[in-house]
Amino acid sequence: MTTGYSLREICLYFLRLGAVGFGGPVALVGYMQRDLVEQRRWIAEADFKEGLALAQLAPGPLAAQTAIYLGYVHYGVWGATVVGSAFILPSFIMVVALGWAYRRYGGLDWMQAAFYTIGACVIAIIACGAYRLTKKTIGKDKLLWLIFLAAAGVTIRTESENVLFFLAAGILVWLMRSPPWRAASGAPLAAVDPTLLAAIFAFFGKAGAFVFGSGLAIVPFLYGGVVKEHGWLNDRQFLDAVAVAMITPGPVVITVGFIGFLVAGLPGACVAALGTFLPCYLFTVIPAPYFKRYGKRPAIAAFVDGVTAAAVGAIAGAVIVLGRRSLVDSTTVAIAVAALALIWKKVPEHWIVLGAGIGGVALRTWIIR
Repeated sequence: MTTGYSLREICLYFLRLGAVGFGGPVALVGYMQRDLVEQRRWIAEADFKEGLALAQLAPGPLAAQTAIYLGYVHYGVWGATVVGSAFILPSFIMVVALGWAYRRYGGLDWMQAAFYTIGACVIAIIACGAYRLTKKTIGKDKLLWLIFLAAAGVTIRTESENVLFFLAAGILVWLMRSPPWRAASGAPLAAVDPTLLAAIFAFFGKAGAFVFGSGLAIVPFLYGGVVKEHGWLNDRQFLDAVAVAMITPGPVVITVGFIGFLVAGLPGACVAALGTFLPCYLFTVIPAPYFKRYGKRPAIAAFVDGVTAAAVGAIAGAVIVLGRRSLVDSTTVAIAVAALALIWKKVPEHWIVLGAGIGGVALRTWIIR
């Protein structure tokens, strides 16, 4: 088989992308298309589009699943495995290192000052992400808007994400748009407690298996479980975890490694990452050979539309829930507004977050003086 590139070369590419690729899932997927399809011509346009469609269809982080599929294209399961690992590993190491520093030095004034301002920026980034996803996925569809608003309301009311609501939304749109009874008419078809580690794996495995869309889609789900249900982190620690994901390259969902480290050290980080990424790996590799044949059926597309609308609504609701806890005074509100303006001007998000962190330290220093 002639591919034009070796497995080592594509692994090195994704290792580098995972180490320096900022901007969230949409930007990361854009880099893949630019570099691998347009410039290097390693991946055919049709293969790339199929991988992106499968990543949007299955639950899990969009960028990681797309990378796994591109590794599968010419090198099968082994290619998917090593490419996915190469893409995730750099950011995982970074968030574990930050988790160690946070646990050891989190009480220092400079770190608290940095996260004080970064938290406000995170709210602005999530709000912009929710707006873009809403504009892209909901459009003018009244049924999807109804699901969106219902999911946002449920998230605000319960301060958590309901997986059953997502599934119900997908089934509703499936039955409304492509009911199965139409098929007959011709329509197509550290010494760490093992119990704690098991609980971490079970929770993050559920997150990886049932959360659709971009990396931001996992935020409300994680908040409901990590903070509200299990009490592993408090509100401030959770916002700091999201902030860490924003200032590190690679997939946003790698914040699970930081959370796992805070809960149970390095074993917790490894178990949380494994639980989150294993489902998306399986959901990509197992259906890949069959996706060309079945992926475009109306029933499947309709189900995904319903689930996506509910997921975007939950993200929008999470903006309100997290904003209540992060925008605590006029300073944080002003920072969030400024961050929104910079994002609207297309300033890279990682520079905004980095600037906010430096500004927070400078602000604390000035106040002390």
